Amino acid sequence: MLRKVSTSAGRRASTPAEDGQHAASAVHDLLASFIRLTPRDMSLTSVSTLSTLNRTGPRRITELAASEGVTQPSVTALVASLVRDGFVERLSDPADRRVVMVAITKEGEAYLRDRRAASTEIFAEAVEKLSAEEAATLTAALPVVERLRDVVDELRSLRQGQAREKRQSEPDA
Repeated sequence: MLRKVSTSAGRRASTPAEDGQHAASAVHDLLASFIRLTPRDMSLTSVSTLSTLNRTGPRRITELAASEGVTQPSVTALVASLVRDGFVERLSDPADRRVVMVAITKEGEAYLRDRRAASTEIFAEAVEKLSAEEAATLTAALPVVERLRDVVDELRSLRQGQAREKRQSEPDA
């Protein structure tokens, strides 16, 4: 089924797949621009690791490496830096004292809250520059945006599980 594109005279009709690609590209570009505006006092991997710990609770280094998509030695170094800065702490696993868990601290939680507030303020400033009609359209789209976020989270979990299964099925070198 073809739909007529009304944004530019003379453009051909687009397919739903093309519309989806266009929407995905626009959202990607928005996120990239937004990330460039966000304060850079910590690496994105460090922020992602803190966010994961905040969302999921204490995790093993191996679990963090898998969820963040980086090597175990890289996560070990990253965690050492976050411990030094007071954003995470190492804990013993109550089920197995030999296992070290990593948990976010109150300072880490406060950092994430402050960063989110600063980021939200930047985004709100951009939204304020929209017309009333554009802002209303964005507000009406929020349920779809939130659903898209959930779908992306599901895809991330699925891909992490697939990567974990692949690592476990590989013969030891």
